[in-house]
Amino acid sequence: MTEGGYLSVVDRKKDMIKTGGENVASREVEEAIYEHDDVAEVAVFGISHPYWVEAVTAVVVPKPGAAVTSEQIKDHTRGRLAGYKQPKYVVVSDALPKNPSGKVLKRELRDLYGGLASNIGSAENDSGQ
Repeated sequence: MTEGGYLSVVDRKKDMIKTGGENVASREVEEAIYEHDDVAEVAVFGISHPYWVEAVTAVVVPKPGAAVTSEQIKDHTRGRLAGYKQPKYVVVSDALPKNPSGKVLKRELRDLYGGLASNIGSAENDSGQ
């Protein structure tokens, strides 16, 4: 909501991530990750999480010839996003699944990486934001 009282839509409703009682627009997180020099593509989505309801998850494709780690992406978002918007899980991949017109298939990513939160208990991977 702007100061003038106007509502601004920043993402598709179905791509809204509900984590820890807060709503996170996946597009906002994607834009922050795209600011990393070594990122070619990124998709951000929520996966089911027993504590947070959903966990912000990012799949990152590095630029050709570049190397990027999950920790580098997490560090990169720390100064750019509120704690609850930072990805809990970051996966580095060679490509994102797309339909014939080039749209990223987040449904397939949710199915593929939905089990990441099943490894609850690791302080490094699942600490509070």
